[in-house]
Amino acid sequence: MAETAERRADPRTLWPEVRSVILLGLNYGPSDNPLAELAQKDRGYISVYARNRDYHDVIKGKLKEAAGFLASKASSDVKVFVDTAPVMEKPLAEAAGLGFQGKHTVVVSREFGNWLFLGAIFTTAELPADEPERNHCGSCRRCLDICPTNAFPAPYQLDARRCISYLTIEHKGHIPEELRSGIGNRIFGCDDCLAVCPWNKFAQAGREARLVQRDDLAALPLADLSRLDDPAFRTRFAGTPIKRTGRDRFIRNVLIAIGNAGDASLADEAERLLDDASPLVRAMAVWALGRLLSAEAVARHAAERLDRESDPDVREEWRRAMAPAARTVA
Repeated sequence: MAETAERRADPRTLWPEVRSVILLGLNYGPSDNPLAELAQKDRGYISVYARNRDYHDVIKGKLKEAAGFLASKASSDVKVFVDTAPVMEKPLAEAAGLGFQGKHTVVVSREFGNWLFLGAIFTTAELPADEPERNHCGSCRRCLDICPTNAFPAPYQLDARRCISYLTIEHKGHIPEELRSGIGNRIFGCDDCLAVCPWNKFAQAGREARLVQRDDLAALPLADLSRLDDPAFRTRFAGTPIKRTGRDRFIRNVLIAIGNAGDASLADEAERLLDDASPLVRAMAVWALGRLLSAEAVARHAAERLDRESDPDVREEWRRAMAPAARTVA
């Protein structure tokens, strides 16, 4: 975002000919409160938006259809964008009256709550502007206070380095140790701040068939997920947003959830991954074992593997796992 800040500041820097921007929202509201799944510690939580087809594909098709109609009627040029270009969709959506940007930085609609995908149509047509939406957060802090990793340093500010959605989806390296316990069993994204918004009392379940939640993508057994190799991962999550994280990052997340589960029966899954080809996976397998096994058991595993481990990050995880402080579960 820092690299494209100048282009994000004004749509005309992205396309000098643009005269109007049309913002559209697509409701993907769940049929019930998804946060109930967080209590199932032996199962992995996947963000609501990722439980079916990749929304980029679905929305882009709809935008192209609408933009084509506009171009033919207004004799104008058009471009469509869905979260893949330097476009500030949320401030534009607020300026267009679609909703207001809440304290959690997500757009909130008084009609649909905050379960909205956003898309934009840029056009050379001169169109009358809608009235902007004003903020309706009031004194509410629910979205800020529920964040498990304290990712909001202030209202309307998000520190992505602490955000579970960023960490489990976009972050390519090791997740900082101090944030792992807060992740709980969230293995792809997080919905906490969205789910507690009071404006969701007006929300409706999404009706786009291609985005309706697949039952096989909710509350997935961690033990089963930990056994996925790369081909199985690609097959299991084909066509969904989950696939783009890649198998290694996904298993990293699964192992963090296993470590947070407090279920010693899952230790076998972590132990099996101590010899995984990916250092990212091996490191989190060590961390998970450190949460589930006794200090003596961890020391035995370390004696077998530490000397032949070449990756410095994995070696450091072994050293931390053998420290007394690692025996305390947050």
